[in-house]
Amino acid sequence: MNRHVRRATAACALGALALGLAGCGGATSSGVPGATRPADSPKASPHASPKPKATPKPTLAPGPGGTTPVFERGAATKERTVALTFDADMTADQGARARAGERFDNPQLVNTLRKLKVPATVFMTGRWAEEYPAEAKDIGRDRLFEVANHSYSHYAFTGDCYGLPRVPERGMRADVDRAFSAFRKAGVEHVVPYFRFPGGCYDRAALRALTPTGVTAVQWDVVSGDAFATDAGAVTQQVLDGVRPGSVVVMHCTRSAAPTTERVVRAVVPRLRAKGYRFVRVSDLVGAARGA
Repeated sequence: MNRHVRRATAACALGALALGLAGCGGATSSGVPGATRPADSPKASPHASPKPKATPKPTLAPGPGGTTPVFERGAATKERTVALTFDADMTADQGARARAGERFDNPQLVNTLRKLKVPATVFMTGRWAEEYPAEAKDIGRDRLFEVANHSYSHYAFTGDCYGLPRVPERGMRADVDRAFSAFRKAGVEHVVPYFRFPGGCYDRAALRALTPTGVTAVQWDVVSGDAFATDAGAVTQQVLDGVRPGSVVVMHCTRSAAPTTERVVRAVVPRLRAKGYRFVRVSDLVGAARGA
């Protein structure tokens, strides 16, 4: 395997999406400025007082050779912050299954995050936003959350990525731009200039291809293992064992492929708070990494 390829573990990559399983919920290719709110506080609840003045969301400086920078976790400081992220996966060719009744959304999870007042970053595919425009808009207008790009099609940006179909290099930028366009069409407001590679798979060619979009690629350091899991307790323990100050946790918001996630969130949040952790969005970690 190319030493520059970075991957998620098979437990969380949803590689079987190519076989028909999937996940969770204007802008430009460089993102839409979002409102800045104190994270993990009651004031971050939906539809609060008038929006503060929009400010640009932080991005990292370009990587080697001016390529797309990659962010995996925040700094391990004394302040105990952790970002929960949720992938809203849906491949470009799964519309028929959605129309047949398979649920790729998880409104109960979103409602739980709101009830617990947990800020979160949702990495949404453009196809998901097209299938669930009302939910995408609802998530995107809530200042508790921010929406980031997870590609349009949830096809791989490298070869040999958990069986996912591959986006040709010449089509990578267009795929990302198409997702941002889908967010605009759905009326999603709080879009941030971050991108998560499907399956977590990328190489130098993919980073070069996305450079013109101005995004920061966001990975993670804690694999929840919620994809296809049926034991909520085991997933909960895996998250608790993995979290460190500055961690980025990858989870999924789908009822068909990650049925335990909402229960895991209900268990994880109070236990991490009891340990002194404060929940933040990815933009908060990126801003701290830049010294913002």
